Amino acid sequence: MLEVGAQVPDFCLANQDEEEICLRDIKGRWIVLYFYPKDNTPGCTTEACDFTAALPNFENLSAIVLGVSPDSPQKHRNFIEKKELKITLLADEDKELCHTFGVWQLKKFMGKEYLGVVRSTFIIDPEGKVAAVWDKVRVKGHVDDVKNKLETLQA
Repeated sequence: MLEVGAQVPDFCLANQDEEEICLRDIKGRWIVLYFYPKDNTPGCTTEACDFTAALPNFENLSAIVLGVSPDSPQKHRNFIEKKELKITLLADEDKELCHTFGVWQLKKFMGKEYLGVVRSTFIIDPEGKVAAVWDKVRVKGHVDDVKNKLETLQA
């Protein structure tokens, strides 16, 4: 997993509208990059809705919020429309960015092992370096923790 201080390698992924979003184009701003397993599942829906509700707070801190999962742009678009989300979702269908950040890991559920996204959040500073990391995120209260950390980092 990328650690605090690591330079984030450039990446480009399609968003829900199939527009390419590249790190080089958004560098210079604070970025909240959160990885989640799957659209329209209970924890992922709560997290996306929490980030949407808090989006004005992040915008006031000059931060962009990007959610990443292996789902397709079409699935992201359906998720956004269904839940009236205001955040940008990136489609990492080949899981390349998940591998880069180290969030594609062996998971266990009900006695079965499988590979999947470990819910994780990264704050990336305007220079493109990792400024904060949360791994194995518990959704409840997480968005407030991220906002508070961002305020501390900017102080």
